Amino acid sequence: MAFILIVTIAIYFILIAWTWQSLGFIEKTKKVGIILVGTILTYLITLTIFQTTKNQFTYENITMQKQVQNIIVAIFSGINGIIILPQIGKIIDKLKENEIEKPILVKRVVILVILFMLCLIFEIGYMKETQEGIWKVYQAMKQ
Repeated sequence: MAFILIVTIAIYFILIAWTWQSLGFIEKTKKVGIILVGTILTYLITLTIFQTTKNQFTYENITMQKQVQNIIVAIFSGINGIIILPQIGKIIDKLKENEIEKPILVKRVVILVILFMLCLIFEIGYMKETQEGIWKVYQAMKQ
């Protein structure tokens, strides 16, 4: 459990540092707000994915389900954030500095959305496999 916690903290440290750097010369308070809102939205998207995949498993009790949910959603939210938030930060910085034209902006946003949707599709399968693996380990430890 300590290893999972250390990895999760490292993921979020990377997420925050990379996004902070990508936001360039934007004010510090705005950077914090962007990172906070982006992380919350990423968490909500990941939580929604977990909620759709958990229905394929019967957890022994709600406590176990919540523990699995907390671990998986925390890790996957951080990974999802690393995939998307630094890129959004770069786009926001370029907009702020007037370094990007509208057609290029639209193209980058569309590519980013498509990339993120593909990641989410793969994540659904991986999240199912992760829950199944946790369930198998739990059953083996129970016996």
